[in-house]
Amino acid sequence: MDLLQKIRTLPTQPGCYLYKNAEGEVIYVGKAKNLRARVRSYFLDASQANAKTGTLMREAVDVEYITVANEHEALALENNLIKQKKPRFNILLRDDKTYPYIKLTMNDRYPKVFVTRRLRKDGGAYYGPYFPGNLAYRLVDLIHRSFLIPSCKVDLSRYHPRACLQYYIKRCLGPCLEGLTTLEAYRETIRDVQLFLEGRPNELEQVLTKRMAAAAEAEQFETAARLRDQIVTVHQMQDKQRMASADNEDADVFGYHFENEMLAVNLFHMRSGKIVDRRDFFWEDLPESLLDAVTEAVAEVEELEALPRMEPDPAAPAPEIEEGIAVVQHTAVSEPGAAFSPAAFFSALLKQLYLDQSYVPRSILVPVEFPDRALLAEALTERIGRRIEILAPQRGEKRSLVDLVCQNAKQSYDQRFRVLQPGMKAIQEALQDALTLEELPRRIECFDISHIQGAETVASMVVWEDGAMKKSDYRKFQVKTVTGVDDFASMREVIQRRYKRLQEDKKPFPSLILIDGGLGQLHAAYSALEEIGITLQPLASIAKREEIIYVYGQENEPVVLDRRSPVLHLMQKIRDESHRFAVTYHRKRRQMRDRDSELLSIPGVGPRTRQRLIEHFGSVRGIKQAGPDALTAVVNTAVAEKIRSHFASENEPAVLPVLN
Repeated sequence: MDLLQKIRTLPTQPGCYLYKNAEGEVIYVGKAKNLRARVRSYFLDASQANAKTGTLMREAVDVEYITVANEHEALALENNLIKQKKPRFNILLRDDKTYPYIKLTMNDRYPKVFVTRRLRKDGGAYYGPYFPGNLAYRLVDLIHRSFLIPSCKVDLSRYHPRACLQYYIKRCLGPCLEGLTTLEAYRETIRDVQLFLEGRPNELEQVLTKRMAAAAEAEQFETAARLRDQIVTVHQMQDKQRMASADNEDADVFGYHFENEMLAVNLFHMRSGKIVDRRDFFWEDLPESLLDAVTEAVAEVEELEALPRMEPDPAAPAPEIEEGIAVVQHTAVSEPGAAFSPAAFFSALLKQLYLDQSYVPRSILVPVEFPDRALLAEALTERIGRRIEILAPQRGEKRSLVDLVCQNAKQSYDQRFRVLQPGMKAIQEALQDALTLEELPRRIECFDISHIQGAETVASMVVWEDGAMKKSDYRKFQVKTVTGVDDFASMREVIQRRYKRLQEDKKPFPSLILIDGGLGQLHAAYSALEEIGITLQPLASIAKREEIIYVYGQENEPVVLDRRSPVLHLMQKIRDESHRFAVTYHRKRRQMRDRDSELLSIPGVGPRTRQRLIEHFGSVRGIKQAGPDALTAVVNTAVAEKIRSHFASENEPAVLPVLN
């Protein structure tokens, strides 16, 4: 059936439509209140005149549709289809990072607590999301240390023959071993953790105080001391998390900068009136994936007659704002003829960001109006169960805040697309955030293994400290206990040798240990550290081909950085330096082996004679250049003559055949 004929058969109900190309690939997904009217609008002259819409319609050979009951369902379905099909002509949110939650596995016999970014209906209790991302990891570490919930991955559904190290250093209640704790005592601790995570410190303090007094009365002084420490922890967390005002609500604030067909978007997360985190989004191929406003405008006129087009002029300057904050040009700055619709863009972006999230702030501030703003706010309100506002402020304090975020988007654009290298402290902070490190990384030690089919296996350690490679701290290792090709065992030996020595000398450990390799090398390095009693050292690996960073303890959520990220460039630089250093040392060892074997091929020269010659002359080259008197100072006259004859035959020119 012809495409135009098929469009005439489309229903007038709300739903989603999918344009397909000749290969059957979905190239565009859209939603409509009236499917027939919306799809038909693509064939109007006003739409066809637009270059991008014309390109879409030239490629489209078929259209499919899915009907739904109302616009809210169409909105959710459109979002799911875009994420599933990834159509070329839709805006695609490549950065699908979600903020972490803290999970209590309540269905387990002995529940555990850990950080996750995936929410599932599995009976667990989820708390969050936490801003910034590393806050969740810091809180979980605090819970492990203060409430003694196990941090290991041991199966607690059965008892084990012996407890792990964490129990013996008073960091775990020991539910893995029968008799160390009871199910009632463990469940009581879990209830305390729930009160802690639910933000009920006063109630938790009362419970702990009462329990501490009872333990002291029963002369259980160790238990009373542990409860006292927990009360101190609760007090400290209260001091750290006091907010400025209870009246300030949560909000997400967007800003953007578009120039030369490239786009930078900033998102600031405000919680209780304070900016707690920010996110950057970038699009380099936006004109290829974004339909022009003309198509959307024509369709909206037919579909939503009651809703006026509230789309500002892209060339209009931002309004003036309060003194102390600069006036920001947040709108598009591009070449003449380049089409960019901020309204269409933010309409698509907000759907992909919020329709799948379990937590949405009360207010979302955007720099421009877009037609389905009210519909999206209603859909989010209905799903979340409380009122959600999406506002495009034109003046006042909220407009000032939006313009401030737009100013930051301009800075992000400059750093990303104008290749302005950020300061080293900014890169360190970004690295800390990306790998969820507890402290700013000041020293990184990186290891690599080098060999050829298991021969002459060596390892290198290079050091990055305070923004520069510290060559005076580089180390080379000969792998002594491993034979054949076994990179994992080699890495285990080298890591253990290095950090056992640091442990014995009582020297500080690095902020991060970086391994050149994948998960196998990472786990081998951790097992080496674990054998010498080191379990809390930050450890990561970077794979060569995929450039994926694995952090130990978060292997299921590898860190995938943008190829232009300064953090990735830093990690690659350190990794490449360790590889260079290892390969150089391996080549040197191989050359020494080859040179030594050359001397052994001379009659009368054995291992001991070879050693004396190398020690005396320093190299095979020195032996070649030595005269008869110099050689006879080390070996007898007969052997000296054989050595001179051997090297003399090497230097004789080859006899060429006579050509007629």
